[in-house]
Amino acid sequence: MLKIFGGARSDHPMADLREAERLLRELPAGDAVRALDEINHWFESVRTEQQFRADHRVALALMLDEAAQAPARKLAREYLSTPRLSKQQENRLWTALHGFARNATLAFVGALEGFVTGAKGADELKGQLPGITVRALRALAAQMKWLHVRYGPVDPQLWRMAVGSYSLAESRRYARSSVAMYPGVPGESTPEQEFLRVVMLSASSPDSLLPLEIELCERLIGHFAPRFLLTSEPRGDTPYWIDLAASAPPLRHARPPPEVKSLRYFGAGEALSEIDALDRAIQATHEVPASVNLSGAYPAEQVLRVLEHLAAHWSPAPLERKHPRHRVKSRLTVAWGFDGVLDALSPGASLSFDASHLESWIAENVSAGGMGALVQQVKGDWLRVGALLALQPEGGENWLLGVVRRITRTRTGDAQVGIQTLARQPSPVALQVQAGDTVSLDTEPGILLAHAPSAQETDVMVRPGVHVAGHNLLFERGGRTMVLVPAGVEERGVDYERVRCRQLAREPG
Repeated sequence: MLKIFGGARSDHPMADLREAERLLRELPAGDAVRALDEINHWFESVRTEQQFRADHRVALALMLDEAAQAPARKLAREYLSTPRLSKQQENRLWTALHGFARNATLAFVGALEGFVTGAKGADELKGQLPGITVRALRALAAQMKWLHVRYGPVDPQLWRMAVGSYSLAESRRYARSSVAMYPGVPGESTPEQEFLRVVMLSASSPDSLLPLEIELCERLIGHFAPRFLLTSEPRGDTPYWIDLAASAPPLRHARPPPEVKSLRYFGAGEALSEIDALDRAIQATHEVPASVNLSGAYPAEQVLRVLEHLAAHWSPAPLERKHPRHRVKSRLTVAWGFDGVLDALSPGASLSFDASHLESWIAENVSAGGMGALVQQVKGDWLRVGALLALQPEGGENWLLGVVRRITRTRTGDAQVGIQTLARQPSPVALQVQAGDTVSLDTEPGILLAHAPSAQETDVMVRPGVHVAGHNLLFERGGRTMVLVPAGVEERGVDYERVRCRQLAREPG
């Protein structure tokens, strides 16, 4: 047993490092959830053990963090790649993954705070400070990512930990000291790079990305991190700032910062040109170059979409609104999901009408391109980026068709939602599939975005699997057969596809 505090002995199972190693070797290798649950248990147990010296706590935190890497990667892949997790499965995986990131954060940030306050054994940590800070900031980035995956609020205390950890690195002059992240894993990092990973994720508007895209965003940030820029003075290529003396996320220069010495300015730096080069390379080969390690295989189309998103948000030129926004306060009746929208437009059309698909939201601002709404006490787990909506303003009779583009959850359980309007007069249609000279006898429901039959181009919403490359879609309108010739899929959601089409009219006879 380890002797501490004047010879007193701890009876904690991890008081001896060799015994701790043995316990970690016995983690269930075939059950990643149980393994991560046990690691989280040990993190919490070590944190509450009063007799451990600061250096012993750090030694255990490093061991636990390293033991958690493999099961955490496995669970993250399962969580983000499995299309239809049950709510219970989803909760269990997210709780284990977020719990690990949270426990690692508390362990490493706690070690830094112990060093600052002179905890017993903290003097032994001087040579380890760069490595501890890198682990602390990496854990903070992971914790924030898992909160973003659920569009949840990020606790200001996390920002306090982030700026505090980095401030210590600056004050002790090791912010740019390179250390290996994990034993046996190629690549090094610095406290400055890890801090930039934290702030660049926040600056990348994760509230408008799907969960898998948030993961991909984090991976791309990791790839580009050595090219990011952090300065103490504003520059044209550092469009964001953060105050190291505050507990708040970074902001764009569009909101003037206070004139204080604790400000740091940051931006993508050379990563912007590298995004452009990577985009061109993927466009040319339809593959992600082997030199770009994203810790997993991602479809080229998905990588291109996230690269476009990052390029827009990392650009020194701020995004401009296409339409002016006006503040309002009015009720919205909302139907969600392909079937719910179909029934709102044509009651009974989906054959699965469910009145629970109707909700009442509050519109807070509107523009020609969409609206912002407050969702009070979100019900269920259907609300996500990409969800299809039918919206009827209070006092109106027509329904609008929209899609959720941004979600920010609040501590009270409410959500602020950004909605893009796709059509102001969506029209339900009964579609037949034409393959060559053969036309299906059965019909499939669809939602036409362009109401006018004279439109030469339109989008149509269909259930996944209805659109097949090379097949046309037919429907009857005003005594004529309308032919939709698909040109490609514009967007895919959980229960719909938005297909871009040329629209032709076939005269009777």
